[in-house]
Amino acid sequence: MRSKKALVLGAGGNFGGAAAAALAAAGWQVARYQRGTDMAAAAAGAELIVNGLNPPKYHAWATLIPEITTSVLAAGKASGAAIMVPGNVYVFGKQAGPWGAGTPHRPVARKGQIRAEMEARYRDAADRGQKAIIFRAGDFVSASNPGTIMNILMLNGIAKGKITALGAPDAPHAWAELSDLGRGVVALADQLPTLPAFNDIGFAGLTFSANELAAEAARRLQRPVTLKQFPWWALRLAAPFWEMGRELGEMRYLYDTPHSIDGSDFARLVPDFAAKKLAQVVDEHLVARGL
Repeated sequence: MRSKKALVLGAGGNFGGAAAAALAAAGWQVARYQRGTDMAAAAAGAELIVNGLNPPKYHAWATLIPEITTSVLAAGKASGAAIMVPGNVYVFGKQAGPWGAGTPHRPVARKGQIRAEMEARYRDAADRGQKAIIFRAGDFVSASNPGTIMNILMLNGIAKGKITALGAPDAPHAWAELSDLGRGVVALADQLPTLPAFNDIGFAGLTFSANELAAEAARRLQRPVTLKQFPWWALRLAAPFWEMGRELGEMRYLYDTPHSIDGSDFARLVPDFAAKKLAQVVDEHLVARGL
């Protein structure tokens, strides 16, 4: 008999919070891990560990990501729980997409290499008998979360009819609306008994460019919306003194590299899943801003 108990690590963050809320709403017993406590003990009796832990503002990734991975794998082995971890697109570099399970890992940035090494450890653990799911998505978007790139940078000037482009205005970019992603976590968690030991599953989510975002915002607001370019030069100047700015600058290439996520494996497993469209996501963001 299934326990339908999930231990969510990082339930106060983006992915972890969305997963915890969706699992609880779907009837799972959700335990929220408290940092600094015994992770293996917290995972006892769990069927699933959702690893939403991520060092804030990219702090000390090279040290902390491997440490987190070691702890999560140990907790999964001790409890027998499957592990789900959010994958991103950093591992793919600049090669042509769509990016999916069959796309080679060719990172071009330090953080991409760190994530590729992390994913390899989950794959190796699956070869040794653990169950792991890499649930891969693009940049997070959520109207209720002020900490996303969309809210911090791109829509910062929308009240004045301006959207900030972080790269080539016409470059398609992969995005994942967080409540949709949470429902995706539940859909995969419900199928844990039949999933193979290792799973690299892409969540197609939304794919749109800065120009498409501006066009949809203009349609919704019924007035012109213009694009302005993000001043990356300012980040370069601030990099020696501002860790977040330095780390963001390393990932600039992603906003100039056209890409999307291959969601065919997820669609095969969850054929009736309906994700939000761009129009709904834009409407939710504008409503949240009182527009």
